[in-house]
Amino acid sequence: MPAVLTLLRIKNLALVEELEWQMGPGFIAVTGETGAGKSIIIGALQLLLGERADKSLIRTGADLCTVEAVFSGNDLQKLNPQLVEAGIEPCENELILKRSLSSTGTNRQFINSSPTTLSALKNLGDELVDLHGPHDHQSLLSPETQLILLDSFARAEERVAEYRNHYRQLQTLLAEHSALNTAETAREQELDLLRHQINEIKSANLVADEEEEIEKRYKLTSNSKRLIELASATANKLSEADDSVLSQLAETQRLLRELEKIDNSIAQFSAAHAASVIELSEIARALSAYTEKLDLDPEQLAALEQRVSLFETLKRKYGGSITEVIAFGKRAAERMQKIEGRDAELERLVKEIENVRSHMNRAGEALRRLRTKAAPKLSENIRRNLRDLGFRQSEFEAKLGALDEPRASGFDAVELLFSPNPGEPLKPLRAIASSGEISRLMLAIKSALAAHDAIPLLVFDEIDTNVGGEIAHAVGAKMLTLGHDHQLICITHLPQVAAIASSHFVVTKDVSRGRTFSNLRKVTGKMRQEEIARMLGGKSESALKLAASLLKHRA
Repeated sequence: MPAVLTLLRIKNLALVEELEWQMGPGFIAVTGETGAGKSIIIGALQLLLGERADKSLIRTGADLCTVEAVFSGNDLQKLNPQLVEAGIEPCENELILKRSLSSTGTNRQFINSSPTTLSALKNLGDELVDLHGPHDHQSLLSPETQLILLDSFARAEERVAEYRNHYRQLQTLLAEHSALNTAETAREQELDLLRHQINEIKSANLVADEEEEIEKRYKLTSNSKRLIELASATANKLSEADDSVLSQLAETQRLLRELEKIDNSIAQFSAAHAASVIELSEIARALSAYTEKLDLDPEQLAALEQRVSLFETLKRKYGGSITEVIAFGKRAAERMQKIEGRDAELERLVKEIENVRSHMNRAGEALRRLRTKAAPKLSENIRRNLRDLGFRQSEFEAKLGALDEPRASGFDAVELLFSPNPGEPLKPLRAIASSGEISRLMLAIKSALAAHDAIPLLVFDEIDTNVGGEIAHAVGAKMLTLGHDHQLICITHLPQVAAIASSHFVVTKDVSRGRTFSNLRKVTGKMRQEEIARMLGGKSESALKLAASLLKHRA
């Protein structure tokens, strides 16, 4: 079963408070008064396709707006590799896209209830929806866009990717060759700088984990005099002075023994006192030993100070840590080796450049053959569609030409040429002034491409602008034909187009409780006839009869 959009749910977006749109396959027309809110549907789809979101889109008074779309169909399984790559569970026959935007600016998106990135949502949306607005025909005038259209028709995506990969490799190698093949003076200057940097780092004899140990030793050594003073004073107070703590405790210990002789219950205090004396004696001895271990060697202090200063100088020049300084030295050595071995490296690069250029040329020629084969087929297909759209004697050609220099897109340039009237020469599209002609031409091109792609949903936003009469009937018929192979949503102001659609929805703008609301409803039977009559200019008896005739003609 082909994939279709079965549900679009919008909440608190612009004038829409809450809308749930259920739809089926085929050609779907959306109509309504100007300003009713038809563009909100396009805006909702654009959000789901990864377009930039602005919190001004949130309905006044609401804190959060959400847009959700449900696609159904067995064809969705072809997207599973893309889902798995994005870290999302594969789907069977249903895919749910959701995006929310809060008034605080927080933007969240989900695929099948799993949080995802905006780029993943956009990449998936590009496989599901092809949206074309009233101003998109401007992009059709771009040579780059015209080449992309031809490649899409030729199904040349893999060939383009292969060629572009070789092209980018070649550009990288050419840049390396150019950088290495600089002027001799600049080369010698760089070598002098590299030698200085390498020697400065190498002469420091750096070890990756040395810095922490040196700084620890430096801190102890630089404070050794004060440490000795403090430790000696403490030991002196404890045991060496005439009125030392231990000498005074000896007297208190004698007095406790006298008490113990009179009252045995004092024994516990006496024992505790004795233990304290022993502890303090140990502390005194340990402090004396500590002072003897401290080194007051000025030379050692100066050496440590010099080492710490060297570390800081190197870090300031080459990195934030000694590890980074060592890594900088290695890179500098590699760069110097490369420059000193310049001739050999240049020779290697020349060989590699020729090898990659050879691969690129083969890929480019294969791509050219594919384009050359596809161009006349695309031209004939579009000419056929143009005849269906009222250009009975028009001419169209996708003219392929060779570029002077290879580009990222290949060796070729394409120019779409069009002549809407007999006897007139083919001209580039940019020379065509009529927006009505451009709109129909875009529809003809879209029709040609739609038969070659698998995008399930086509959305046309007022692509039928500036056409009318019999041409409007032809536009509607073409869209109905497209709706046989694709689900197609068309926002239109043309009654002829709306009347021929498989299903018809109307957007209305209502005022309730002092607030404006946009709503969407499906119209059938008499309601559809009245909407067609409104589009024809009013609900007069003649307009209603004409609307009935258009609907009958469709049937």
